[in-house]
Amino acid sequence: MPGGASRVDVAVIGAGIVGLGIAWALARTGRSVCVIDPDPAMGATRAAAGMLAPVTEYHYQEEELLGLTLQSARLYPAFIQTLTDLGRETGFRTTETLLVGVDTGDRKALQDLYEKQLSHDLPVVRLTIRDARTREPLLSPQLSAAYRVTNDHQVDPRLLATALREALTDPEAHFGVAYFKHRLVTRLLHEHPDDPSSRVVGVCFDDDSKVGADEVIVANGLAAGDLQGLPPGLSLPLRPVFGDIVRVAVPESLQPLLNATIRAVVHGNAVYIVPRVDGTAVIGATQRETGTSGVSARGIFELLRDAQEILPAIAEADITEVMARARPGTPDNKPLLGRVHHRDGSTIDGLIIATGFFRHGVLLTPVAAELCRQLVDGMNDARWAPFSPDRFALAPNPF
Repeated sequence: MPGGASRVDVAVIGAGIVGLGIAWALARTGRSVCVIDPDPAMGATRAAAGMLAPVTEYHYQEEELLGLTLQSARLYPAFIQTLTDLGRETGFRTTETLLVGVDTGDRKALQDLYEKQLSHDLPVVRLTIRDARTREPLLSPQLSAAYRVTNDHQVDPRLLATALREALTDPEAHFGVAYFKHRLVTRLLHEHPDDPSSRVVGVCFDDDSKVGADEVIVANGLAAGDLQGLPPGLSLPLRPVFGDIVRVAVPESLQPLLNATIRAVVHGNAVYIVPRVDGTAVIGATQRETGTSGVSARGIFELLRDAQEILPAIAEADITEVMARARPGTPDNKPLLGRVHHRDGSTIDGLIIATGFFRHGVLLTPVAAELCRQLVDGMNDARWAPFSPDRFALAPNPF
């Protein structure tokens, strides 16, 4: 499809990891797909650490979200296999996660979390500090608590995004035709131009050019709420939650720095260290809603301080990158995922929303892709009704 096309089966707005995953799932069904993003995979995807951690990411009173994350984790191996079969590298690793704490308060917090995890039959095992340090010899001996989670794995979001983009544009990789438009979508097109509650039939760009589509999937993160032509009454209450990331290169003398991903509570602060096979590591876990988009000096200082307390050898690593990105949060921290409905309960055809994934975008990519494929195929899985994108339709924007 040289130069793109004026009409496709599916237009996906947004080429972060979620949008790319959705486009890949649909292209593999034989559909023509247009993926639209002015700067693909350079938003939250660029900074994401890639922890596939439904167990250690579990938060109190997020049972519905837990079900979604567990289902996506189950889908991940098959999702990755579609890319590795093509020789694409994704950084997917089935190494375990260790959850550790430092002081007595951290130990109590982890014990409370452990009991809650057990109440949901999650696979968590308590370790002695000696056991934890046998598994990871460079951990500090001053830890107060340690737990092992065998089912929380990792992927490299940058490699995965590249693999998806390459697969989507490889004519031998799928049955459909896919292409990218590095453009900004400003509004949705409707079957009846004066009726934004009518069927969505395409998108319009900032230069007024258009692409028609049988289905439009809105997966452009925080920008979703800025689209013109959204159905009347639909509220997409998204807020930017910024996080800072530090990437380091580990000296050869210290490799392997870690085998497992380490998630820790250090004097009440969360920090994680994710080792990569190339000898680098990602340090993160800051979370701020100050509205400032730059890298936080305080955030970087705290990450390095806390990481060094649980893994002293990290002080010998070279800092190669610091970065901050905003993740799209919602009032209940659950994604906006599914079709939009009229007030009478009927569906607005041609439109699917897939945004608001907050800290779970990478983890939830396979289940978002599967759900969108099912919806385009005319199926609807009632399990995911709590994530309906119009559940805030009648509520004022709390942000």
